[in-house]
Amino acid sequence: MNSHDTDTPILRLDGISLRRDGRDILSNICLEVQKGEFVAITGPNGGGKTTLLRIILGLQKPSAGRIERRHDSVSGYMPQKTTVDSHFPVTVEEVVESALLACSMTRNDKNRRLEETLAMLGLQDLRRRPIGHLSGGQLQRTLIARALVRKPDILLLDEPMSYLDRHAERELAEILGRLKDEGTTILMVTHSPAAVASITDRRIYIDRTSEPTAGDF
Repeated sequence: MNSHDTDTPILRLDGISLRRDGRDILSNICLEVQKGEFVAITGPNGGGKTTLLRIILGLQKPSAGRIERRHDSVSGYMPQKTTVDSHFPVTVEEVVESALLACSMTRNDKNRRLEETLAMLGLQDLRRRPIGHLSGGQLQRTLIARALVRKPDILLLDEPMSYLDRHAERELAEILGRLKDEGTTILMVTHSPAAVASITDRRIYIDRTSEPTAGDF
């Protein structure tokens, strides 16, 4: 585990539950995450993993429980590719830059951050391409770039390895490893925990409630 600020969790979930239409979507999720920690979240389809990320982001309100997070922390979020309308008339550059619209940064700083992020994900040559003309892997990298461009303290990724080939998986794992070394806290929903096993501090299993898993992958 990264040793950055390990005394005080950057994120704490206490008894998070969500009940909808008489059904428990999540039940009594308790979790503490330290700054610089990489947590892989696994579990079956429909187990509530994506819902948990949305609750952490404040996009969905839980029925019960409390979330505490460091007040000055910034989040970056990459949703599942299937939630994105690839027919929307927008370019790679516009998608990535959209995450900076509400930031109080100068235009020069925004441009610099955009260029750095496009280069990090190998998207410079695709910057003017409409997202409807991208392959699945290219769109995935675009969504990851959008999540990274603000240099978030907490990075939440929902199945970032889907639609990536083995080479692209390794490249993404290297990028995430560097971010972790720099102190970024990463929560990653994945069906392929082995792809990031070398940089994962721990893995939790979500199937409506949370369970720790064995250390081996």
